[in-house]
Amino acid sequence: MKKTAKRRSKRRHPVARPSVIILTSGAATRLRSSTAAVLHRVGGRTLLETVLEAAEGLSPAKIIVVLGPARREIQEMLADRAVTLVVQDPPAGTGDAARRALAALPRSAGPVLILSGDVPLLRMETLRTLLDRQRRGPLGLVFLSFRPPDAADFDRVVRDPSGRVTRVVAAKDAVNSEKEVAEASAGVYCFESRVLRSGLARLSKTLSREADLTELVAILTERREDVAAVEAEDWREAWSIRTRRDLAAAEEIARRRAVERALDAGATIVDPNSTRIGPWVEVEPDVVIHPFVALEGHCVIREGCEVFSFTRVADSVLEPRAAVGPHCDVEGAKIGARSRVGPFARLRPGTVLEEDVRVGNFVETKKTVLKRGVKALHLSYLGDAEIGADTNIGAGTITCNYDGEKKHRTTIGQNAFIGSDSQLVAPVTVGDGAYVGAGSTITQDVPPGALAVTRVPQKNVEGWVARRLEKRSKL
Repeated sequence: MKKTAKRRSKRRHPVARPSVIILTSGAATRLRSSTAAVLHRVGGRTLLETVLEAAEGLSPAKIIVVLGPARREIQEMLADRAVTLVVQDPPAGTGDAARRALAALPRSAGPVLILSGDVPLLRMETLRTLLDRQRRGPLGLVFLSFRPPDAADFDRVVRDPSGRVTRVVAAKDAVNSEKEVAEASAGVYCFESRVLRSGLARLSKTLSREADLTELVAILTERREDVAAVEAEDWREAWSIRTRRDLAAAEEIARRRAVERALDAGATIVDPNSTRIGPWVEVEPDVVIHPFVALEGHCVIREGCEVFSFTRVADSVLEPRAAVGPHCDVEGAKIGARSRVGPFARLRPGTVLEEDVRVGNFVETKKTVLKRGVKALHLSYLGDAEIGADTNIGAGTITCNYDGEKKHRTTIGQNAFIGSDSQLVAPVTVGDGAYVGAGSTITQDVPPGALAVTRVPQKNVEGWVARRLEKRSKL
């Protein structure tokens, strides 16, 4: 008889998804601002948005945002985000804030990350490193440390001779030997949820003053819980924003990161020092970006596009080999392949240019579709309109879309010709292949293939200038 081997199946417990607590109750006193500190911007995003996006990259089970007294503005900003809001009013320290947030989590929660809302350069990869280190231990607490050029204003990480973390000392409480410590705490923590609950219970009993999370490090090490610090690869991502100088420096770092991403994607940045690229901008290979260009919001710049100097592009898509000339403002628009815009053009939200369209200098568009091959080269306003393929729009053309109460649309067919200095009073339709004579005001539909002219007959008065001069000389 053959013996059959029995296989033992190993049970794999699913890895618990982390929960995230973000603290936002810090005042903007040193920023000298009436706006909440976490609502100041770096790289086009609020400080809180940058931290939220880093946290969301971990696919957490829950994100809890702790709000302080100045919460109305923050609540408005978070209206569309999948977060739970907890209020801490009055502020009573980071430990108290964490305790309030913890009440919104089930006791069976997985690891708990606690972040500050004013650390805009923090990366999702760093948070994942903390999580992996906490789980691998497993450790009761892992926190992020860093070594700034000057640690004077930061909480110090104190270790014993063997290198084991023993406590974190607040900057204001550090004695001489502790002030010489170069390693600082970033205020970014990853707790085992059980350890956090028991530590916060101990913290609230032992301290009568404001409870700070830094105190938990000493409490946990005294209880022989495993505590470790993971040093950031780049100290700047642990940098909290406290002053306007910090804000400006963080803006420069974020700008440089974005430029480097574009360079790595295959773009040519003519002058990296004067180029601004937002964090949500996607740049494809062989894009050329000239000096003093700003790419903001959710932009996609496809292969082979070129954006010239002093131009802003926001929340827009540039299809392959499109070009935007100097001194243009493009927002909420789509520019088709091989289309050219500018110089000095303004494309407002809702503008769609199809392939091979030409929009020239001092042309403004809004909620307008220009089909393939349309040309509008000079000094025109095209609002709430649809313009058919290969139509020519003469200089000075205006679609009069507003009647004082409502907006109306203008429709122009394909292969039409609109003469210079024409006004199309919407709602109005110009048919395929129709012509509008220069200087006309069109208030009725123009049939396909027709010519519409509204000019009065020209009158020449012979000798008028001489008679006028003679009359003036007698005065």
